[in-house]
Amino acid sequence: MKAKKVYNVAVYLRLSRDAGKMESDSISSQRDMILSYIRNQEDMKVFDIYTDDGWSGVNFDRPEFKRMMEDIKDGKADCVIVKDLSRLGRDYIEAGRLIQKTFPAFSVRFIALTDNFDSLTADYSEKSIVLPVKNFVNDSYCRDISGKVRSHQKIKRQNGEFIGSFAVYGYKKSQENKNKLVPDDYAADIVKKIFALKIEGFSSLAIAKKLNAMGILSPMEYKKLQGHKYHTGFVTGTKGEWSAVAVKRILTNETYIGTLVQGRVEKVNYKVKKSVRKPEEEWIKVENAHKAIISKEDFETAGRLLQMDMRAAADTGKSHMYAGLLFCGDCMRPMIRRVNRYKGGKQICFICATKNKGKGCTRHCITEKELNKLVLNVIRQQIGLFINKNNVLSGVRQAEVDFEEVYSFEKEIASLHKEQDKYLSLRTGLYEDMKNNIITPDDFKSFNKLYEQRYSELGKSIENQEKTIKKLFKSCIISGLKLEQIKETMKITGLDRMVLITFINRILVYEDKRVYIEFRCKESF
Repeated sequence: MKAKKVYNVAVYLRLSRDAGKMESDSISSQRDMILSYIRNQEDMKVFDIYTDDGWSGVNFDRPEFKRMMEDIKDGKADCVIVKDLSRLGRDYIEAGRLIQKTFPAFSVRFIALTDNFDSLTADYSEKSIVLPVKNFVNDSYCRDISGKVRSHQKIKRQNGEFIGSFAVYGYKKSQENKNKLVPDDYAADIVKKIFALKIEGFSSLAIAKKLNAMGILSPMEYKKLQGHKYHTGFVTGTKGEWSAVAVKRILTNETYIGTLVQGRVEKVNYKVKKSVRKPEEEWIKVENAHKAIISKEDFETAGRLLQMDMRAAADTGKSHMYAGLLFCGDCMRPMIRRVNRYKGGKQICFICATKNKGKGCTRHCITEKELNKLVLNVIRQQIGLFINKNNVLSGVRQAEVDFEEVYSFEKEIASLHKEQDKYLSLRTGLYEDMKNNIITPDDFKSFNKLYEQRYSELGKSIENQEKTIKKLFKSCIISGLKLEQIKETMKITGLDRMVLITFINRILVYEDKRVYIEFRCKESF
């Protein structure tokens, strides 16, 4: 390459990230160094300064870099100066191609100041050996950093720390700890409403329409209102509204029961922005990572209803009371609700969906009135059996046994603490014994190791005993709560959606009018 009289210099500056200032100090220092160098060169003048502040060097998809290349192709700039080779880029293959092929093709001189590289004066060894090695080192550095970041992120996820950019709708990042999620009171109430409507029998689309009619902002719009620069691939218009998909996404998100689910996607590699979805078994899930908004029972109920084919009424968007619970006892298809009107009156009944479509089976017809009476009586009878006097007394006796166990564990813990103190005292006296020549230095090391090991083992035993006590207390408290909840249900005077969902898993209707009712969680009663 021949020297020119005057070079139009493109000053290129880049830094991966800076979270503290409008313009990072490193960018300023790069600019000052390069401009100082140009001022001392008689054959150079600045054409333009190109700054990619906050852009990674692993690829060349950067706005200012692309603008610089356009100016080079248009013949506006014929010299590129950077602080060092890594500022141009850390992909050694692409960086080498630019320096050794692209720039020479456009007669562009390239200078990396701190690497002492100038394409105008560089000899063969510098271009063919030194330059590729330095670019390879820069690339390796980037790969190493990427690996360390991934490893650090994995550890944080496994520890139940939130590392996402934005908290899921219904939560926000704690002001004290950005890696901890806490409920966002307003959005959390909307999430609770969504689950309540689903359990009540509304379809996901009907729930979305209700939220839009009430003027409730969609998750995307709510984040924008909070001042977050939030972007999503689910935008369908200028203003994001609630949709059936958005509602379903909330109803299936385990975050709301206190389980932190992370690591669903990962980048192909450190050079490519594209991410791929990982199989569910590779996701990192941590239970009780934060405060739950929805109970596990309600979450499971909503999930079960989502899997069922529930047809909502066109006028209300709400399914009938038995939707998702009532099935044909022979073909196991859902029962269809029919309203028969005759002479100003009406009768509601349920028939088999298979028969309704003319694909076999039989009607299995039962009226709503008959079904309501039967189900209500069975629920009352079942609850009566669950909380009879003997069962309650048995529960109380069990609680007493548990508390006796707690007392015995506490005595054991006190004994273990006493034993720990003994070994601590023995360890403390070892040094004095060695000073007084009672024991040798070798004996000191041996006994010290033995006492330290025993002290540690006792500590673990104490920790296990304390965990057992916590479990026992929790068991007693939960048993008491369940009994109180069951007593409340004895006040049932009629059927509604919540009663059915709470107690019943499914109802099977057979052709001979026989009805089988499968209760949920019998062991909890």
